[in-house]
Amino acid sequence: MKKEMTSADVAALAFELGSGDTSIIDAKIAKIYQPANDEIRINLFVYNKGRDNLVIEAGKRAHMSQHLRPSPKLPQSFPMLLRKHIMAGRITFVKQYDFDRILEIGIVRGGVETILVVELFSPGNIVLLDSERKIILPMKPVTFKGRRIRSGEVYQYPEAQISPVDAGAEDLQQVFSQSDADIVRTIATRFNLGGVLAEEVCARSGVNKTELAKNVGMDSIEAIIAALKDLFTPLLSGDLKPCVISKDVKGEIGSFDVQPFELGIYRDNETVSFPTFNAALDEFFGKRSAESVQEQVTAVKKEKVNVFERRLQKQEAAIEKFGKDAEKQTLIAEKIYAHYVEIEQIIGVLMQARDKGYSWDEIRSIIKKAKDSVPAAKWIVSIDSAAGNIVLELDGTKATVDIKLTVPQNAQIYYDKAKKLTKKKDGALRAIEDTKVAMQKKEKKASNKRKVNTKKYWYERFRWFTSSDGFLVVAGRDADSNEEIVKKYMEKRDIVFHTQVPGAPITVIKTQGKEVPEQTLQETAEFVISYSSVWKSGQFSGDCYWIKPEQVSKTPESGEYLKKGSFVIRGERNYFRDIQVGAAVALELEGKTRVIGGPLSAVSKHGQHVVEVVPGKFNQNDVAKKIYKIYVDKLGEPNFVKQIASPDKIAMMLPPGESDIKGQ
Repeated sequence: MKKEMTSADVAALAFELGSGDTSIIDAKIAKIYQPANDEIRINLFVYNKGRDNLVIEAGKRAHMSQHLRPSPKLPQSFPMLLRKHIMAGRITFVKQYDFDRILEIGIVRGGVETILVVELFSPGNIVLLDSERKIILPMKPVTFKGRRIRSGEVYQYPEAQISPVDAGAEDLQQVFSQSDADIVRTIATRFNLGGVLAEEVCARSGVNKTELAKNVGMDSIEAIIAALKDLFTPLLSGDLKPCVISKDVKGEIGSFDVQPFELGIYRDNETVSFPTFNAALDEFFGKRSAESVQEQVTAVKKEKVNVFERRLQKQEAAIEKFGKDAEKQTLIAEKIYAHYVEIEQIIGVLMQARDKGYSWDEIRSIIKKAKDSVPAAKWIVSIDSAAGNIVLELDGTKATVDIKLTVPQNAQIYYDKAKKLTKKKDGALRAIEDTKVAMQKKEKKASNKRKVNTKKYWYERFRWFTSSDGFLVVAGRDADSNEEIVKKYMEKRDIVFHTQVPGAPITVIKTQGKEVPEQTLQETAEFVISYSSVWKSGQFSGDCYWIKPEQVSKTPESGEYLKKGSFVIRGERNYFRDIQVGAAVALELEGKTRVIGGPLSAVSKHGQHVVEVVPGKFNQNDVAKKIYKIYVDKLGEPNFVKQIASPDKIAMMLPPGESDIKGQ
């Protein structure tokens, strides 16, 4: 399967991107991303077409693409630096350098010219140059023999190859005369064509591709030149016929090559034509790249789920293999003993021949002639002269015998192998038991794992708590939510709380028509005081009152004005004097799984792992992080705690202003 683009592919790509309906000349560069180590994606706004994406994978491919890898959440430094230099710039040219696998893209921004050089040969690189061809920024700073790809250096091209488009008879004759390879390999490597196009050139020219290049005559050279011109005519004229080629692999038809023009060597293969070479490249490279990312994600998820099952399968397969191999080694040892006399004779004859100075080739010849007269000679399948071993076929079982050892010593080698394999089998059996124990622990842990109830309730957008008596108490967080509670959620049967001083939320006890106990009234009073400006100012007590909903009005007195979130209270007020501030946070783990906050008595009734807070010197976020760490340490389940009681969620349950954790 094709892994990277050829020089001919780069020529066809440069032609499409630089001219005609597929041109990106004058396209405006938007953001640049780096979804993989060697890959960047340049978002373009193409004139009269709209947005499109140029994908470049160093050392492999470059093309416009609809199959995009997801962008990383945190951008890497290379695309960010590219944005600094070329974002909002316009493309001025796209061209290939010297029929090599190098693509150059000219860019101008604010009168400053730069060149993006794309190296599509292995290992590949993407390099930004200034107008004097000095390197501004390489994707991979590297140093080769004679080449330094580093910022500030003048960009140097790799050693040039002979262009097959411009090559003449003298060029071919010189290259072939210096080559020790056959014709097809010489064309593939020295003319920068690759194996497939080299095969096509040989097929079109009619020369024997396996003939040594140094032996090629002038007639064959002329035929090869004619084939090269014929092959590359579409590139020079722009008359491309892009296609993806498929073949049968293990019973399944799959794509294995993409070409900018039709090739004779693929005439019997299934091909799919495309309107542009970019579209063909995207189908072949882009689609496969995007699919591979999805496959990797799926494989990782599957691996996490099935790690023990897969390990168990491998261990069971290993046990079966160790058992079979041990039986095989024991069988060979028994066969050697069963043919003790014959093998001893064979070893004796071979050792005598070697002692008399016969070469192994002579011994092979003697054995071949003696197979009719000496029955045991027929058992010899092959001879390894370097190791001094012979392979014998003993009743359908092949055994390697060292002629320097005795028959019992040769048999013992196989018995020892069988013994080692049996030990490995025993070790694998013990490993299986360990795996099963680990699986049981995992299953137990999974069964004990807390489940998160993610159901949301309408009141969770506001400040709220559930009283010790089970009444829902809801309060505003700001002017908007104060307005919303009064207009949308306050009912005539409810009880409304507020403080004597401004800067407190409108707080409503949802009575549902039930009589409200004194405990709930007391907890609500504490809640109103604690979540007001009293806490924020660092005081430790304050006054509040409760009223009926009909006493709350948005109609001001004549000549007065009410700002958003403010209300007029008319009529008798029921006061709670000198209420102490106090608040707590806890985890609700029965049924609902969430962090709760409010008065200590109410929170203690409904939650676990209660943390009490008092006015102090740390802001909400710092205190929330401390409480979060307490919960992580207590429960030992960071993922679970993060889901139900992240620092942000805890902060929403804390009073406004600065606090301390009581007892710390």
